[in-house]
Amino acid sequence: MQPRPSIRTRLLAAAIPALLLAPGGVAGADTPANEAPTLRALNRADSAFWQMRYRTADSLYGVAMQLDPESAETLWKLARLEVSLGESLRRDMKEKRIAHYRRAVEYGRRSIALDSTSAEGHAWLAAGLGLLSEKSGTKEKLRNAEEIKRELDTALRLNPNEQTALSMLGSYYRQAAGIGWFRRMMGGTFVGKMPKGSYEEARRAFRKAITLDPRVIRNYHELALVELEMGNRKEAVQLMQAAQGKPVLFQSDRRRLRQMQRLLRKLQED
Repeated sequence: MQPRPSIRTRLLAAAIPALLLAPGGVAGADTPANEAPTLRALNRADSAFWQMRYRTADSLYGVAMQLDPESAETLWKLARLEVSLGESLRRDMKEKRIAHYRRAVEYGRRSIALDSTSAEGHAWLAAGLGLLSEKSGTKEKLRNAEEIKRELDTALRLNPNEQTALSMLGSYYRQAAGIGWFRRMMGGTFVGKMPKGSYEEARRAFRKAITLDPRVIRNYHELALVELEMGNRKEAVQLMQAAQGKPVLFQSDRRRLRQMQRLLRKLQED
């Protein structure tokens, strides 16, 4: 006897026709009438995601998964959504953020298991791992660094212009450049590989990401922090000022803009 589907699964299945046919309720309702149901759900989910309607996007990606459970594309987009949901939460909501990052890692792993050639799958797995690692202790971060770097390298081998991977690689190099204190403290007692990276490598990764898509606020913020750590205050200020005119693409962009505004005021006061 087959197990009975969960209540969530039954409700989602019942909602599929309404979600796909509702006129104007979800961005992308002007998609062609003969479009395949899975593609229609995925396109509408993407439109909702880019409007930062994350809960609607979650429902529609769920519809796409119901229609095609073996879609590697839907899975990496779910990983992207979970990262965005986690990043949109307040910093004091640590447990909820971690739960989103864990789901991002799960979706990322499932995506590359279905399609190991997906640069996006590897990139968003690395993003989930990186953000999850940020909530761990220093030793755990360093143990996870090797897998994160491997996923980023794979993503960029598959697509040298994969922007998420470039952005995360910049953050990886920035963090690696700043762990000299831990290396000195631990000496030869740490079991595992120390991540290698420099501020110059971080700068190159962020600059390339900005060249490929000059809209992404995260890259200006992270590169500005690199410049500050390198002692380049003028360059950092210019980057943060430039970021103020960029579009908000993710809910977390608003937090980053506030952080940069506070930092700019502090720098002006000094």
